[in-house]
Amino acid sequence: MNRLSPADHARSFDERVRTVLPEAVRRCPGLARRLAEAGVQVGDLDSAAALDSVPVLSKDDLVGLQRDDPPFAGLVSADAPIRRVFQSPGPLYEPELDRPDPWRWGPALRAAGFTGADLVLNAFSYHLSPAGAMFDAAVLAMGGRVVPGGVGNLDLQVQACADLGISAYVGLPSYLKALLERAEASGHDTRAWPLARAFVAAEPLPSSLREWLNDRIPVVLQGYGTAETGNLGYETEAIDGLHVAPDVLVQVCDLSTGAAVYDGSQGQVVVTVLDPDAPVLRFGTGDLSAWATDETTSGVATPRLRGWLGRVGDAVKVRGMFLHPRQVDAVMASVEGVEAYRFIVDRVNDRDVLRCEAVLSRGADPATVTRQVRSSARDGLRFDVDVVPVADLATGDGGPIVDSRIWE
Repeated sequence: MNRLSPADHARSFDERVRTVLPEAVRRCPGLARRLAEAGVQVGDLDSAAALDSVPVLSKDDLVGLQRDDPPFAGLVSADAPIRRVFQSPGPLYEPELDRPDPWRWGPALRAAGFTGADLVLNAFSYHLSPAGAMFDAAVLAMGGRVVPGGVGNLDLQVQACADLGISAYVGLPSYLKALLERAEASGHDTRAWPLARAFVAAEPLPSSLREWLNDRIPVVLQGYGTAETGNLGYETEAIDGLHVAPDVLVQVCDLSTGAAVYDGSQGQVVVTVLDPDAPVLRFGTGDLSAWATDETTSGVATPRLRGWLGRVGDAVKVRGMFLHPRQVDAVMASVEGVEAYRFIVDRVNDRDVLRCEAVLSRGADPATVTRQVRSSARDGLRFDVDVVPVADLATGDGGPIVDSRIWE
C-alpha cells in the first residue's frame, strides 16, 4: 500500500478545495463573510496550501458567530438536510445531516474489527451532545445493531451485556472500566463474555488503563474527533498513532502563524470539512498534536498523528466534555456566600472527578453553599461536583480551573 506523507495527504484535497469550496461559499453566507473579513477571495483558494491564508476559527469564535447569527452563523446551507440538532457546552449547536454515518466513524470502527454482525453497547451520551448519535449512526450504517445505553444505570447495562451477548462497546474508556468492575462485583466472569472489541474516545487512554481493559477485552482501540467535525483519527491494531480520517483535511498548524507544518513539530490540530451543505473551514480544535514520522505496520494509507499532546488555551476536557473558565465563572456567579473558588479536575480510579474548593464569606452556611454549588454545576456544567470549603486558595494557578490529572 502506498502511504501518504502529511504533505501529500493535504495535496490530495486540492481538487476538492477548488470545486467544493466555491459552492459552499455560494450556499453559506456565513462562510462568505469569513472570507470577506479575512480579505480572501474564494478564487484564490485553489489548493489545501492556499487555505493557510484563512485565519483559524476557534470554538470560542464559533460560539460568538452563532450567538450573533443563530442558529448556525450562516455556516450551514438553508436547504441542508438536517435531521437532528445537538448542543455542546458553549452553547454550540451542531446539525446532524440526514445521511448514513454523517460523522464518518465507519472507518474507525472497521479498523477496530467491528462488523455488521456485532451487537454494540453504545455508552456515549445521547442527551444534547452528539457523541451517542455519532456512533449509533456509524454502527447502523455498517449493518450492526445498537443497545443505546448512554451513561445511564450501570447495573442495567451489566444485565444487558450478560443477557444479550453484547459483542462490542463504544464509549469512554473510564466508563467501560466502571462497567466491567460493576459486573465482576456482581459475580459475572467478564472474561467469558462475548465482548471482544471496544472503541473508546473523548478522553485519554493511559497505558495502565489499556492494559487493565485488554486483560478482559482482546481489542481496545481509541479514536479522536470533535462534536463539530466528527471522526478525525483512529488507531489500528499497530497502536502507533492516530491515522487521520480519509475524507477530512486534518492539519497540524503553527501556533503563531496558523500555517500548516509537516515536519513532526507540535502544533494545533486544524480541520477542514469540504461539504457544500455544512462546510467547516480551518476549525481549530484547541488540541495539540504532531505528525508521526516513523514507519508503521498498519495497512492504512493516511498519515498518523502522534496522539493528544495537550490543549491550546484554558479549556480542559472532563469526561469527554470541554470545561471552560467562563462556564465556571457563570455557574459561580449565581452562588451567594463565596468569596473565592477554583475547580480542581482530578483522576480517581481511572475516572475524572471535579471538586470545587470555595472560600466562604463570613457567616455563610457551608451546607447551603454546598447545595447551591452542586445544583448550579449540575445545571450549568452537566457535572456532579464535590464541594470543599477551604480557608484560602493557593495563588498562581492562573484561573478558576486547575487540572491536576497525571496521565501515565
